[in-house]
Amino acid sequence: MVEKVITLENVSLLDFLGSENENIRQISAAFPQSKIVSRGNEIRIKGQAPEILKINDILNMLLEHFNRYGLVTPENVKEYIDLEGTPQKKSENINAVILYGNKGVIVRPKSPNQKKLVDASYKNDLVFALGPAGTGKTYIAVALAVRALKNREVKRIIITRPAVEAGENLGFLPGDLQEKLDPYLRPIYDALSDMVPTEKLRFYQENRVIEIAPLAYMRGRTLHDAFVLLDEAQNTTSEQIKMFLTRMGPNSKVIITGDQSQVDLPTRQKSGLRESLRILKGVKGIGVVNLSGSDVVRHKLVKSIIEAYEKNEVETKPSK
Repeated sequence: MVEKVITLENVSLLDFLGSENENIRQISAAFPQSKIVSRGNEIRIKGQAPEILKINDILNMLLEHFNRYGLVTPENVKEYIDLEGTPQKKSENINAVILYGNKGVIVRPKSPNQKKLVDASYKNDLVFALGPAGTGKTYIAVALAVRALKNREVKRIIITRPAVEAGENLGFLPGDLQEKLDPYLRPIYDALSDMVPTEKLRFYQENRVIEIAPLAYMRGRTLHDAFVLLDEAQNTTSEQIKMFLTRMGPNSKVIITGDQSQVDLPTRQKSGLRESLRILKGVKGIGVVNLSGSDVVRHKLVKSIIEAYEKNEVETKPSK
C-alpha cells in the first residue's frame, strides 16, 4: 500500500469538494480498491501505485478546472474520470475537448461519430451532419462555431434554420418578428447558453457577432469570415438549400445538420437536403458524417425509440 497526501491551498473547500464531499465520494466510487479521505484542506489517498497515479491525475485536472472556473460540479468530476478511463492517450483526450463552456461545462465529443464530425469540420469547409434526434448534431456544431469565434478563426457566427412547424399548425403567434421566431430557434439558444455567458451572448447578438435568423433572411447575402450553421436542413426546399449553399464567402465554415427521417414539409414537397446530397456526392472539400442511434446522448430510452422506429420502417417499406 502506498499513501499520497494532496494539500489544497487557496481553494474554497465547499466549491472544490462539493456538498458533503460529494465530489470526493464520486472519485472513491470510481476507484473502490483505493481509500480516499478528505480532512480539512488535505486529501489522503491509500492504495496501489498505478491507481493512485490515476487518482492524482484526476485531482490535478480538477484543480486546474477549479482555478479556471472557481467551481467543480459532480458532472465535471464524471467528465474527468471518463477522460482518465479511456484507452487513448490522455493528451489526445484533452485535445478532444472542443471548449470549456459557461459555468465550467466541458463540451467534447461523446461518441466516435461525434468525433468524426469534429474532425470533418477541421478538414472541410462544408460538412453535412446527418442523423436522428438526440445524436448531438446541433450541439457539437454550435460548439465548433463558438470555438472558432473564441480562437478568432472567424469574426462572426451565423445560425439559421427553416421556420417549418413540426407537424403542427401553431396558428397566429403574437409579438414582434424575433418573438415569433424564438420557438423555432429555441434549441440553438439552449446550446449557446451552455457555452457563452448570458451577458456576453447578449452583447454578441446586439452587435451581430452571433446572428440567429430564419433561412429566408440569407437570400442575397455573402457570408464571409463566418462560421455558418444550417440546422434542420431536411425541411429546406431544393431552392432554399441551393440559395444557402451559394452564400459561402471567403474564410467561411459551414455545417449543415439534418434528420432525413423527420421531414416536416408539406406532402409531395421534396426535401432539399436529400437532393443536395445526391447532387454534391463526390465533390472534394465536402464532408458527410452519418450519426445513428448509437450516438444518442439524451435519455437512454431515446436510443431504443429510434431503433424501434428504424426497425418498423424496414419492415413496412413496400417491396419493389
